[in-house]
Amino acid sequence: MRIRMEEDDDQVVVQMAPLIDCVFLLLIFFLVATTLKKIEKDLPLELPEAAAAVSRQLEGNMTIVSIDRDGNLYLGSEPVGQGYLAAKLEELAGKDPDHRIRIDADREAPLWAAVQILDMCNFENLTNVGIRTKQPPEQVPQ
Repeated sequence: MRIRMEEDDDQVVVQMAPLIDCVFLLLIFFLVATTLKKIEKDLPLELPEAAAAVSRQLEGNMTIVSIDRDGNLYLGSEPVGQGYLAAKLEELAGKDPDHRIRIDADREAPLWAAVQILDMCNFENLTNVGIRTKQPPEQVPQ
């Protein structure tokens, strides 16, 4: 009696090429998804000190308008002109009149620049406006 010893062709073989393609696609997706979040860069401003300053967390729906010591305006970390800033404030007021605006002004910044931003906000009925200051260093009693 003869027994046939043939290999079984019913074995399942996992192909590695499609799996590697899926892993690379997932990697690209997560890289793109994490870089889409805009990272706010802090401008090198010397903020004025305030004895009664209250530290607050940065809110996600806050717009930051910065003024450097030369009176240049920045929206976030991008330099902008007065016209663009006024249009952006108008757009924000149309979406949400209670939108929070924070003014970061260098302590050597001209006062007229801060007043100009406050006037733009007032014109657009944006009343939730604050000015960022830094707390003075804690004085240790001796």
